Amino acid sequence: MRSLAPQTGEFVYDPFSYRIHEDPYPVYAWMRDHAPLYRNAERGFSALSRYEDVLLALRDPALFSSRNGISLEPDLWGPTAVKTSFFLAMDPPDHGTMRRLLGTAFKPRWVAAMEPRVRELTRARLAPVRDGGPFDFADFAAAVPNDVMCDVVGIPAADRDRIRADNDLLNHCEDGTDERSGETVAAGLRLAVYYVNLIGERRKRPAGDLTSAMIEARAGGEPLTDSQLVAFLFLLVSAGNDSTGKLIGNAWYHGRRLPDVGRAGLNGRAEAWGAETLRYDSPSQMTARTLTRDIVVHGTRLREGERVALLPASANRDGRVFPDPDTFDLDRDTGKHIAFGHGPHFCLGAALARLEITVVLQEVGAVVSDYDIDLSAARRVHSPHQRGFASLPSEVALRPKPLPAV
Repeated sequence: MRSLAPQTGEFVYDPFSYRIHEDPYPVYAWMRDHAPLYRNAERGFSALSRYEDVLLALRDPALFSSRNGISLEPDLWGPTAVKTSFFLAMDPPDHGTMRRLLGTAFKPRWVAAMEPRVRELTRARLAPVRDGGPFDFADFAAAVPNDVMCDVVGIPAADRDRIRADNDLLNHCEDGTDERSGETVAAGLRLAVYYVNLIGERRKRPAGDLTSAMIEARAGGEPLTDSQLVAFLFLLVSAGNDSTGKLIGNAWYHGRRLPDVGRAGLNGRAEAWGAETLRYDSPSQMTARTLTRDIVVHGTRLREGERVALLPASANRDGRVFPDPDTFDLDRDTGKHIAFGHGPHFCLGAALARLEITVVLQEVGAVVSDYDIDLSAARRVHSPHQRGFASLPSEVALRPKPLPAV
């Protein structure tokens, strides 16, 4: 068996490092070429960065198990991960049983029926932009998918920004540490209390929302407990929204960095703009798995119980699959990207996310003809899993308002 190429100061993959959050792609490229099985001894995990390796791992939950969760943080990893990650920390068949409880929600016909509501909520958030002046695009991009999912589960409009703020705190990490801060823990507790109260209210007074439907659902003939329902809400509202808002912000950023992309995106190519951003700069950077038996990968033996980080964002830049992978190409065939995962854990909300991304970029393009970003004031989020922006201060040129009919 061969040894891995040595780590250097320039090429160290640590998902908790702010340096990685700023630009992980040179490190990913080095890993794919020199250490396709990378070992971070300090954190105690190995990482797979090539497309074929990540795809095979996602396809094989019997070998790459989610039973200890999908996060490397110590308080989110282990046999109790199901309490916080719910069915994300389950393997088949239990994983599929819980996903099926959602019934028709998130399926193609349901998603298609959601389009008018997604446009309505997008236009409501765009209303201030129509008045001109600077605005924070990252805040807008995060607000729309949050509004959509809160609407679906029955969270009142007055509470949605507060829920979003706590979810932002929930996913934040401090530079170089895998320990969650007191502020992060407090945000999680506030959300849990809110969801418990929402469930209690819906038990008394059911409504036509997904929370009410989940209360009525049965798994093996038994209703879900309040703890399971809270976990469902964490999953749907937090995990379901986080990636979509960041993807929209990433598209906006790259449209400013590459003006031809931005102009094309604003003028009829919204769907391609979003799809190539998913491949080129996916918000979903890393997900973790547990090995269920010994295997040999790239000449190195990995033991049963090993923690393995899968890097889909690196896989989507693998030149073995995507020609000229570091070029943002609106005409590229993006069908093979794995930004939404693959296999049994393929993102439940992928179709809704695609709809939201396209609708938001279309609606922005209907109002905005050009834009600029104050890059000196832009701020990134800091998460071991998610890549995106916390702030994108922007100024826009508005399209002329249509003349009133005579």
